[in-house]
Order: sequence, then structure tokens, then C-alpha cells
Amino acid sequence: MNKKETVHSSQLTVDGPIPYGRQHITDEDIQAVTEALKSDYLTQGPRIAEFEESFANYVGSKYAVAISNGTAALHLCALALNVKEGDKVITTPITFAASANCVRYCGGEVVFADIDPDTYLLDINKVRELLESLPKGTYQGIIPVDFAGRAVDLEAFRKLADKYDLWIIEDACHAPGGYFIDSKGTKQFCGNGNFADLAIFSFHPVKHIASGEGGMITTNDKELYEKLLKLRTHGISKNESEYKNSLEFAVGATQNSKLNTQNYPNWYMEMQELGYNYRITDFQCALGSSQLKRADEGIERRREIAKNYNEVFESKEFVKGQSGVVDGHAYHLYVIEVEDRLGLYNYLREHSIYAQIHYIPCHLMPYYRQFGWKEGDMSNAENYYKHCISLPMYPTLTDEQQDFVVNKINDYYE
Repeated sequence: MNKKETVHSSQLTVDGPIPYGRQHITDEDIQAVTEALKSDYLTQGPRIAEFEESFANYVGSKYAVAISNGTAALHLCALALNVKEGDKVITTPITFAASANCVRYCGGEVVFADIDPDTYLLDINKVRELLESLPKGTYQGIIPVDFAGRAVDLEAFRKLADKYDLWIIEDACHAPGGYFIDSKGTKQFCGNGNFADLAIFSFHPVKHIASGEGGMITTNDKELYEKLLKLRTHGISKNESEYKNSLEFAVGATQNSKLNTQNYPNWYMEMQELGYNYRITDFQCALGSSQLKRADEGIERRREIAKNYNEVFESKEFVKGQSGVVDGHAYHLYVIEVEDRLGLYNYLREHSIYAQIHYIPCHLMPYYRQFGWKEGDMSNAENYYKHCISLPMYPTLTDEQQDFVVNKINDYYE
């Protein structure tokens, strides 16, 4: 695409609809899943650990725990950090509802802080104002979101969190492979565990890595890692060093019988706390591992598409976009702000371009309004919502399709 060459949209046609995002499944992916389906394990087998190890290496964390989906990953993070009734946790209103809901699952209270109108990320200054307005200890944690694929400056958030003894869950669902540059000039990849206590990812089909459904939690904290493993599987432990019941009970010894073993039997296990069945399958992990091999290639193409959009829209007065975009942006979404958003949305759909809106501010969802949140509380987020629209962004989007999208937008406004 060349921004100096404008083709009237009547000259452009494309075959089939153009969604805002979609999965890319290759023959290699299908082969990997087929092999998993033909193996001895459909679940709780070796491919789960293989995917976890590969993903941890990819983001640079010590540990990774594969989960059934991103929402379950958030829930387990909140459980692992002992979120309980009355705990106050700060997050952004511009995110999928699950980022906030995980706190409510545990009985905690969600406190929203507004976004930076230029980056669309949780505004650290707004968070600081909240923390300074009430006594230390009022808040327990922060859940920043790498919205659209742009990495939050977690180094800055970590300093603030440490001052107020807060934990951090990084919602990195949009940003595997994304990074920010820290104060020493080092690339800090999303989910590497250097600043956040826990980070979560999603493998929904429109994400960078697809496994149908699926998620991942990453951390550098061994204690949290081991707790997550237990919570993922009903709170059950098969680690003999953790057992609480006696060996006699485990083997079923009678009062008069003589123990002929010093080890707990292989069948024995203990449910030690209330956990969940948030396991992922082997064939999902086989697909995830296969997709992970092309993750960098996919991000490179996403950045190329974003560069094309940038070049076209930078001189257009009717478009406002996420400013100050850096190399580390993972571009799950390409969001612009426009006037008459509804008109453009409908016009694009008439031409089989299925743009999307990300997101309706969480604090104005009917569920959260019951806690007193109202219009006017988050002016930046609310103004953003009135104008935002996500354009097609996925690695298999062709130059011709992107030209078609751009020209239709130009036609509508010009």
C-alpha cells in the first residue's frame, strides 16, 4: 500500500467478508492436532507441559500454567492472590468485562480508574490519585490491561504498587510478543514476570495464538505457580510432601495391620482447598504450540498492516488514533476514533467489512452501575467509546483487502 496512490473504491473489489480479526490455521496446525488426537492422551498429557514450557520461554517468565480460557486464568490469579470480600482492586474501564469480573468472583470490589486519552491504557496518574485519596491499605491490587496490544509501562506501575503494598495482575491477552522499554533501555516483554506478580493470556481464535479456547498464566513466583497448579485441578494435590492425612489412612491400614511401605500409594491424592476444573486439553495445547512457532511472523505482519494504516490516516483530519505508538506494540487491534462512528460502522458492514467496537466501558455495564458507577465518572473512557472503531487487523489480511477497507473509509468521509 502506498499512501500517495489513491484508488477510488469503485475500482476495488474483494471476495468474501473482511472481519476485524480471525484465526489462521495451517496444515502444520492440523497435523499437530491430528497427532494429539491419535495419541494416548486427550487431556492431562505431555503436550500441556510442552506448551507451558515453550510459552514461558517465549515471554521470558520462569513459570507458565495453561488454563481452559483467559477468564478462568484471571479468576485463578485472583484466587491465588487471596482476593476476598471487601478487597478493593483498581482496573481500567476499557477492557473486556472479565478483567474486572475476576475480582467480583472472589467477592472483591472493583474500582475503575480512567484511561489516558492518547494511549487508551490505564492512566497511572489517575491510579495514583485514587491511592493518595485514602489511607494506605485501602486498596489491595491493580489489574492493568495491555489494551489493543500496547504494553503498559509496568516498571512505573510496580514502583507505585510497591509504595502502597499492592499486587499486580497484568492482563496481557492482547499482547503476547509485545513489550515496553524500561528506564535502562531494556525490552520488557509482556508477561515476563519482572514487574507483575501474575500475567494472563488468551488463545481465543481472534488472538495472536489460537487454540480454540484456552489461556495461560505466567509468573516468576514459585509459590504462586504451585498454588495455581492446585487451583486449576479442583484444589487437588498429588505431591506427597504436602499430604495432611496419615500414611495409615492413605493405604487403608486397619488397626491390627502392619505397614509394609513408607510411601503413599500411587492412587492417593488430597483435595486440600476448593479449586476448579480449569484444565486445558492436549489437542488444544498441540494447536497452541504449533501456532506459537509462527507468533513472531504474525506480529511482524500485524505491524506492517498498522504501518500501512498509519501512513494513510496520519494526514486525515477525520481520524484520531492511538498516539505515540512504539515498536513493541503487538497490534491485536487497530483502533481509530472518528465522528459519526455508527454511520461508518453501518457503511462498512454494507460493504462486507465487519469492524468492531472495543469496548463498551465496563463501569457503565448494568451490572456495575448497581454499585453506583454512572455516566460522567470516566470522561476519557466515555469519550473514547463514543468514537472508537476497530479496523480489520490479522496476519492473513491482504494488501488488497486493506486497500478496500481504507478506500471505503475515505469514501464515507470525503
